[in-house]
Amino acid sequence: MCKSPLPRSLRCAAVAGGVLFSIISGFSPAAPRAQAQDAAPAQSPPRVEFPAPSPHTTLKQRVGVTDIEVDYSRPSARGRKIFGDLVPYGQVWRTGANASTKITFGDEVKFGDKPVPAGKYALYTIPGADEWTVILSKDTSLWGAYKYKPENDLLRITVKPVTTSDKLESFLIDFDDLREDSGLLCLVWENLYVPIKITTDAVAKTTAAIERAAADTARPQPAGFYGQAASFYLSHNLDLKKALEWIDKAIAGNPKSYRALGLKAQIQAKLGDKAGAIATAQKSIDVNKASEEPDQDEVQNQEKFIATLKNS
Repeated sequence: MCKSPLPRSLRCAAVAGGVLFSIISGFSPAAPRAQAQDAAPAQSPPRVEFPAPSPHTTLKQRVGVTDIEVDYSRPSARGRKIFGDLVPYGQVWRTGANASTKITFGDEVKFGDKPVPAGKYALYTIPGADEWTVILSKDTSLWGAYKYKPENDLLRITVKPVTTSDKLESFLIDFDDLREDSGLLCLVWENLYVPIKITTDAVAKTTAAIERAAADTARPQPAGFYGQAASFYLSHNLDLKKALEWIDKAIAGNPKSYRALGLKAQIQAKLGDKAGAIATAQKSIDVNKASEEPDQDEVQNQEKFIATLKNS
């Protein structure tokens, strides 16, 4: 065995002195090679994305001034008979594939003829040969309909399915017949189309918003707002005196707007001011013709409007 040439006391002093030197000088003795090299982190295996048999999708649609979102998966027929077979009649269906289909309403709506508070719900159906039951459930946590419980229902409505001449391979949820305050939520698969009417209170909400904005004198609205507000009131047969007041503000902000003048003529006519309506319609024509690019279609519309008033 190899012995140190230094006595034990001196060896301890030398070690201590070396430590002290390291502290004072900032020098650190090299760590052993095995400790100096950090071990390479373990690498995760590459992730592979596999195509889903029933791909997930999200549908977003604004109906009136209410945002609606549907979250679901789309199974395909792949040569199978769907309704009455793959999807049995008389049994609760998840209305898609994988997790239960979810529908979210940004505001209160009417689902069919029943009110639904804003919120998120699971959409289930019970298909039938002549009639479908559509269910909104408060339990949105389920996979499929295996643990569905009727006591969690918010509502049930019945709708009539419609047979179509065309066949759709993959299940589809979409919106159709969109109106100012309503639309049809459509369930489509195979050769079947199941429409569900959704109605929003768009007129009341928009009217309240217009009133608030018009009353905010600290932040006056641009001319275009007053034109839109007047048009909305006219088309919904609301307070026409307010509509007349607002269209005057729109014209004051943009005197060369022949469309605003034409709108004022319609409001005057509906208020029973035939002479005023004819005069304003003629002014609309004059302003239009004096513009750099006259709108001949609008000129003809106003001429027909004047002729109708004169003959009434």
